[in-house]
Amino acid sequence: MLQTVWVSSPGSWTSREPERQHEGRKRSWRCRFLRTVLQHPCRRHVPRCPGKARMLRKIQICLCFCFVSGILYEISLLSSCVFNYLPMSQHYLTPEQVLNLGKSIIFLETTERLEPPPLVSCSVESAARIYQDRAVILFMKGLTNETALDLNTSYAAFSLLSSMKNVFIFPLQMETVFQETPLLQWYNQVVPEQEKNWVHVSSDASRLALIWKYGGIYMDTDVISIRPIPERSFLAAQKSRFSSNGIFGFPARHQFVWDCMENFVLKYNGNIWGNQGPFLMTRMLKTLCNLTDFEGTEDHSCQNISFLNPQRFYPIPYPAWGRYYQVWDESPNFNHSYALHLWNFMNHNRKAVVAGSNTLAEQLYKAYCPSTYEDLIQNAKHGDSTGSEEDV
Repeated sequence: MLQTVWVSSPGSWTSREPERQHEGRKRSWRCRFLRTVLQHPCRRHVPRCPGKARMLRKIQICLCFCFVSGILYEISLLSSCVFNYLPMSQHYLTPEQVLNLGKSIIFLETTERLEPPPLVSCSVESAARIYQDRAVILFMKGLTNETALDLNTSYAAFSLLSSMKNVFIFPLQMETVFQETPLLQWYNQVVPEQEKNWVHVSSDASRLALIWKYGGIYMDTDVISIRPIPERSFLAAQKSRFSSNGIFGFPARHQFVWDCMENFVLKYNGNIWGNQGPFLMTRMLKTLCNLTDFEGTEDHSCQNISFLNPQRFYPIPYPAWGRYYQVWDESPNFNHSYALHLWNFMNHNRKAVVAGSNTLAEQLYKAYCPSTYEDLIQNAKHGDSTGSEEDV
């Protein structure tokens, strides 16, 4: 049996068979080469000069620490900077990929219209400016994958919104949205053409499914954001003991949202406006909490769900909705509000923001959606109609 034995130098070896000395020298050269090239820089070895070796070792450790720290820092910034590198016109992310980033702000358009009016544009733009580290998504029922390719060139509002790095506009595909939720069976059985309030009912259902699946904040398209909402699990009180569903937020897979979807199906009545929306949220909240009147500007809390004061989103109640389109002697500061709901459902006379009118709504446009307001001014200069607002 052949044997190999190590001799004086740890880098060279010889064979007891003379006829294999040449092969041994070749293999010895390969070993020295591989040991030199593949030696790990941090591997401990016997140093010739212990002092210098310790110094080099410390330097290596410091460099490794700095390198790892740099990577962790970059990762921590990823969620806030990813949108700066991926404008909508330059990427092809799917809705699931964007939603899975977490904490999205979600808007829905359940009519077939493809050109968002100024109030919708303002709502999306204001959210994108307030929540710059989050994805802001507008789902549109009238949009298809084919029409999505021409958004920037076909519609002015799309061009405006898609220029914002964290705004995404996707088709609303309800059957896909309702998958793996209690709402799918209801959706497969309902006949939209026979539904009196289908635009609203389908929106009520879609917002529940999206928030349950992915988490985040849902907002109506007539809500202007003015400062970040600090709460993660919340409902918005429209008045004492009554919740709206025009804005709410929860983490993904929250039990309350699942229970709302089950109750949506169990007590479905599409002929009663709001039965699947604010009345649903209110009756489900009452099963958890003993609701009391608000005093001052405090919020209520129950079962780890914040029930936010009406001042947070509804400082102007719906009977006074027209005040948004009036000129104020002194504009309110809304210091206790996170966003403002402009009650577009009540806007039957189709009041709109007119450039130079100095109404409260115009002041809000200037402050929180300046790009939409600039577009409004340009349309006015060219003699175009500013466009009436339509029911949300």
